[in-house]
Amino acid sequence: MNFIGRKEEINLLRNAYNNDRYEGIVIYGRRRIGKSELIKESYKNLDIVSLYYECVDASEETNAKFLSEKIASTFNIPTPDFTSIRDCLIYIFNQSLDKPVILVLDEYPYLRKNNSALDSILQSLIDEYKSRSQLKFLLCGSFVAVMEDLLSEKNPLYGRFSIKINVRQMDYYESADFYPNFSNEDKLAIYSVFGGVPYYNQFVNDKISVKENIINLIVSTNARLLSEAKDFISLEINKIANTNETFNAIAEGNKKFSDILNKSHVTSSPTLVDVLKKLEEMDAISKVSPINDESKKKTIYEISDRLTLFYYRYIFKKTSFFATMNSEDFFDEFIKEDFYSSYVPKEFERVCAQYLVRENKAQRIKPVLYKVGKYYYDDPINKTNGEFDIVTLSKDGYDFYEAKFSSNPIDDSVVNEEVFQLSRINIKYNKLGFFSKNGFNITKPEKYRLYTLIDLYK
Repeated sequence: MNFIGRKEEINLLRNAYNNDRYEGIVIYGRRRIGKSELIKESYKNLDIVSLYYECVDASEETNAKFLSEKIASTFNIPTPDFTSIRDCLIYIFNQSLDKPVILVLDEYPYLRKNNSALDSILQSLIDEYKSRSQLKFLLCGSFVAVMEDLLSEKNPLYGRFSIKINVRQMDYYESADFYPNFSNEDKLAIYSVFGGVPYYNQFVNDKISVKENIINLIVSTNARLLSEAKDFISLEINKIANTNETFNAIAEGNKKFSDILNKSHVTSSPTLVDVLKKLEEMDAISKVSPINDESKKKTIYEISDRLTLFYYRYIFKKTSFFATMNSEDFFDEFIKEDFYSSYVPKEFERVCAQYLVRENKAQRIKPVLYKVGKYYYDDPINKTNGEFDIVTLSKDGYDFYEAKFSSNPIDDSVVNEEVFQLSRINIKYNKLGFFSKNGFNITKPEKYRLYTLIDLYK
C-alpha cells in the first residue's frame, strides 16, 4: 500500500532537510499512529545519508552495540566498538560536518530510561556541534508524557528542537483514502469504528461489507485488532482496572467528571484526575469545553479513539457472551441496531464539525471561523441545560448547525424546530446551517448553509 496522508507533516520535514544547518526535531504521539512510517516516508528517495535506529528496552551498552552496527552499514565502515551512546553520536555528528545526515532515534524513551543523564549528554553535544553541523536529528517516541517532558523548560534539551510534531489521528477525509471503494455512508461507518489511526485502517477491506470488516477485525475471538483497545493503553498505565472503569463510564454516556467518578467506581477523585490526564496525553480521550464557556465546570470528556469507544460500548460489558456466541450472531444481537440508529449518527455530527474545520483551514469559509465546537446553554424557565453539538464562531457571531443522519431529506419541520429551540432559550445567532445524509426539501434553502454527505467527501 502506498503511503497515505500526512502531507503537511512531510512538507515540514522535507523543508528542514533541505538546508545546510543543524535541525533538531521531536516527533511524538500514541502507538499505532504512524510516526515511524511518516519519518521514513519523509526522506524516501532523497539523496541524503539517513540512519534510522529504533531503541530497545535494554542497557545503554546494548543499544550502543546495535547503533554501532547501524553506523557501520550506513557509512560503510567496519563495525566500531562503541560502548556508549555518546561515542556513537560524536561519530555521527562528525560525519555531518561536511554533508547533511539524517539521524532518527525512534522510541527514545527506552534509551533514556537506562541513562538518566542522557538528556544532558545530548544537550552538550548539540551545543558543541550545532553551529558547524548539518545533522537533522529526530527524536521520536510513543510515551507521550516522556516526550513532552523533553520540551519543558526544566529539561536540559529545552530550546534545542526547532520543530515539534505531535502526530495525531487523521481526520475522516484523509482516513477515507484507505478505503476509496466504499460508498460515502460506508466510509463514515468504518471511520466511526477505526477512526484516524493508520495502523487500523490499513486492514480495512473495501471489497467486503462494513459488517464483515467489523467482524473480521474486532468482533471475533481471533480478530486482528481486538486486543488493540487495551494494549496501547496498558503500556503506559499500570492500573488498568481504573482505566477500564473510566472508559466504560464514558462509553455509557457519562461525560462530566462527577458523573464519571460516580459511575466508574474509581477509588478517588485524585485517582480519576490522574487517569484522565494520562488518557488525554495519549490522545485516547479529549477534554472538551463549550466554545461559549471554557470554565472547568462545563468541561466534558469524550473517548477520541474510535476503536476504544466501539470496544467499550459493545464488547467490554458482554465479554462472557462474546466468548460463547458466533461472531455474526453477536453483531446482530448486540451491535447492529444501536450502531446504525445511534452510534453512526453521532459520529456524523463529529465528522460535520471536522468538515467545517477542514473548509476553514482551506480558506473556503467566509468570514473566517475562530472556533468550531459545542455550545452550552441554560434554560432558566424550564430549569434545564443542554448543548448544541455543532456551532461556529466568527466576527459575525455564532452559526448553529443541525446534523441529521436520516434516510429522509431535511424538511421545513426540522428547520422550524431548530428556530423554535433557539428562540425559546433566547440565543442570538448569525445564521443556521444543516447537514443532511439525504438532501433537503425546504421552502427557502437560500436562507441557510446546507451540506450533504456528498459535500463532506468531495
